[in-house]
Amino acid sequence: MKTFTYRLKAFLVLAGVWLILIYPFSLQELYTGLAIALLLVLLPLPGNRVYAEIGLAPKRLIFTVVYIFVLIKEIFRANIDVAFRVIKPVLPIKPGIVKVKTRLKSRLGRLALANSITLTPGTITVEIKGDELFIHWIFVDAGDADTATQKIVSQFEKYLEVIFG
Repeated sequence: MKTFTYRLKAFLVLAGVWLILIYPFSLQELYTGLAIALLLVLLPLPGNRVYAEIGLAPKRLIFTVVYIFVLIKEIFRANIDVAFRVIKPVLPIKPGIVKVKTRLKSRLGRLALANSITLTPGTITVEIKGDELFIHWIFVDAGDADTATQKIVSQFEKYLEVIFG
């Protein structure tokens, strides 16, 4: 019964994301997306245990909406920063790989954090090892892991903790 609940939650999340992505939608797109979502949750894939980390509590849904706006704001801010570095070559570029730590316990939460970091221009998640993420950063201005964590991870982590537990 637990597996059914996990799969139902996963289907609802996938279907919801699909509806948001295709709006305004046609029936053909709707049916195709729902069929693919159903196929994804019914296939016995090795990573299906990750569905247990999906929650549909009202607080989580509200934080998800807020998180989307925070992510868009950070992507916009990072785009401006990178654009200025391209347009004005006098702005420093000091690339490097930094190690940051996360408080997130769920695998899905760490995956969402890594993808959020990668979506912001100027940073790319290179590797995840437990609670550590290795990030390629276009301008390393942090001397230690705590400062780098504060600058890269903190704006995402507080929302992802609530969303993924």
